[in-house]
Amino acid sequence: MGDYYELQLSLDLPASLPVEDLTLLRWHLGEEGDDRHGDDGDGGGQGAYEYPLLAERGAAWRVGGALVGELCGRERGWALTVRQEVHPDQFDDLRRLVGWLGARTSTAGVVGHVRFYEEWLPDLLIVEAGVVSRMTPSAGLQADGIFEIL
Repeated sequence: MGDYYELQLSLDLPASLPVEDLTLLRWHLGEEGDDRHGDDGDGGGQGAYEYPLLAERGAAWRVGGALVGELCGRERGWALTVRQEVHPDQFDDLRRLVGWLGARTSTAGVVGHVRFYEEWLPDLLIVEAGVVSRMTPSAGLQADGIFEIL
């Protein structure tokens, strides 16, 4: 048994994102080759990260599918898509990183989800006014006339 979760993110970042922020994000994605530990750069005294949080690639161990992390430049900024398998021991650092991204994203609304590997329904990650919130769906599924729960 494990305590693994699926983390998915899909959001846009502005073209005006500072070089230091791009460097940190690339380090978390495993694209930076140096031994930098990723200061969050927000002046909040939150310190450095021990290791990249979004760098795993290949087949997922518990949640199925593939693990990815991609940052693509485009005309109006950057597009980020991430799917990672995470452990609760990483939650403090992940909460800090996702909050950091939420404060910088140009995407509003749902930007991803977190799902315990044995659950069917994820908790949604929603950005509103630069703040990321986690919304947990109400317990249970309801038949909507098309799908019936047996």
